[in-house]
Amino acid sequence: MARGLTPVLLTGDNDGAAARVAAAVGIERVIAGVLPGGKLDAVRALQRDGHVVAMVGDGVNDAAALAGADLGIALGGGTDAAIEASDITLVRDDLRLVADSLALSQRTLRVIRSNLFWAFAYNVAALPIAILGLLNPVVSGLAMALSSLIVVGNSLRLRRA
Repeated sequence: MARGLTPVLLTGDNDGAAARVAAAVGIERVIAGVLPGGKLDAVRALQRDGHVVAMVGDGVNDAAALAGADLGIALGGGTDAAIEASDITLVRDDLRLVADSLALSQRTLRVIRSNLFWAFAYNVAALPIAILGLLNPVVSGLAMALSSLIVVGNSLRLRRA
């Protein structure tokens, strides 16, 4: 896939129904007829094979696998057990939002890393100057306020995404 992800349809449905759904959405690997405990076993097997596993589910039968996956994503219309076991809950029952949430998560991490870099850079540069008494407290306060504004402004870029 374009993101380097390999989707797997893991379902309790029978082989025929699972194959039809997989064909309709372009998923090549299908694991059908799986009981709830088997879903967790399948997730763990994928992890043992070196895969990072994101599981999407909406039912009580998905809760253990959602909790065991590296990233659990529950559909908002799902059961409380699935929502509680997941890391992310989509507000709508639209699987297309999974890709959007992954992209937003990646952008958010980039902004957090950028904010941390600039916050540490400011402190590393200003601290020795302040210790030596060469930094006027007014200038220091203004620089700290400016630093905070830069962090907030940088974070607001996520709204445009």
